Amino acid sequence: MNWVKKRKLPATEAIKYNGIPCISPDSLWNALHNSFNTALHRQVDVSILNEVKHKPCQIWNPFSRYEFKAAIHKCIDSSAPGPDKMSWRHWKLIIKNDDCLSKIINIDDACISLGHWPKYFKISTTVVIPKPNKTSYDNPKAFRPIVLL
Repeated sequence: MNWVKKRKLPATEAIKYNGIPCISPDSLWNALHNSFNTALHRQVDVSILNEVKHKPCQIWNPFSRYEFKAAIHKCIDSSAPGPDKMSWRHWKLIIKNDDCLSKIINIDDACISLGHWPKYFKISTTVVIPKPNKTSYDNPKAFRPIVLL
């Protein structure tokens, strides 16, 4: 992939998790998932929210055509696409059509006004890449997850 620079990695037998080498996709998944999602299932004290001062709700101003186009045009065309395989280059072509742009803005505004973000928009792909200059790559913490939405 052109967005990943080649790195010379030292030879290693396997990533180890809890002292056991990950030699199957399931054991590797378990190691990476448990390393990168350490807050999952952890108890949280929500009483600290009572100390936060109440702020008045703000009204959502609908997206303007200019604002939407400006946000999309800042995105780099060569960025890796998400699960839908749509790159920013595709989105830039689509929003050149005023009818398509209006429909996309209507969907965005409806999601926010209804307070509902469809499950499809929450799907992501995670790519795990090695952190540079590590002495050893046999530990899941020597890698970094990059999430593509």
